[in-house]
Amino acid sequence: MSCCTPSSGRSASADPAPVLATGDHRIDQIPVPGQTYAMGDAHGDGVRADGEQPVHDVRVPAFRIDATSVTVADFRSFIEATGFRTDAERYGWSAVFHLALTDPDHVAGRMHGTPWWLGVEGADWAHPGGPGDAAVDDHPVVHVSWNDAQAYCSWAGRRLPSEAEWEAAARGGLASRRYPWGDELPADGHAVNIWQGDFPVRNTGADGWITTAPVRSFQPNGYGLWQAVGNVWEWCADWFSPVYYAQSPVDDPRGPATGTAKVIRGGSYLCHDSYCNRYRNAARSSNTPDSSTGNTGFRTVAA
Repeated sequence: MSCCTPSSGRSASADPAPVLATGDHRIDQIPVPGQTYAMGDAHGDGVRADGEQPVHDVRVPAFRIDATSVTVADFRSFIEATGFRTDAERYGWSAVFHLALTDPDHVAGRMHGTPWWLGVEGADWAHPGGPGDAAVDDHPVVHVSWNDAQAYCSWAGRRLPSEAEWEAAARGGLASRRYPWGDELPADGHAVNIWQGDFPVRNTGADGWITTAPVRSFQPNGYGLWQAVGNVWEWCADWFSPVYYAQSPVDDPRGPATGTAKVIRGGSYLCHDSYCNRYRNAARSSNTPDSSTGNTGFRTVAA
């Protein structure tokens, strides 16, 4: 479980019906050149349990990746075309950060160890704060599980990026830098949508947003990716292991063969140096494939 993304702890449910590759994926595509780069935390910023070290050389072939996270509008096209029901919809609830809640009458409980996360009945991709809240088309879709992201990819003829591809794209051609733009956070903090204030009780919104921001906010990185860090966590294809970097192959690594949680990358609007310093290129975390939260989305790569 990530500090900023609670695991669902959901009980078993029937698998959703398979989705056929018939969709129209309209997000601008960014070419990422084939390269060998130093993957991992070169600054000593990471949490040991996250497994951001050792820094190791990784070689990835050229690929094309979405310029932005998949938006609410993009995901709605998928839902309308297929009738797909997300894990949040099938289970009847999802995890909402307490300041994003729209109606306390729908709170089913608080997450153990992270009481600022609420299990909210009726929270889903179209209602990120719960019933009565409407998702905004140009914001990243949230409350999507890894399973849901895979279903979208199947429909769109896409796939989720490997963790190594994701980090290569996020770095934007800058070797061993902390952020997509360099090593330092601007004094005003306005290069990225993260928490400003006292976590978890007061977010000043100094960057303009309390929760998600439109996907084309701030500036793209050197390759042209918008908000590779901050805004929302993004699912990757790989199973997560904190010891994988010590045994990762150089050529196009795809993660462990098995696991219980999938990699998520990039941090979110809830990241803050006092609590979840994971809005960095090297930062990694994980969550179970059926978990959905108000700060997790995804972007895709060409299949």
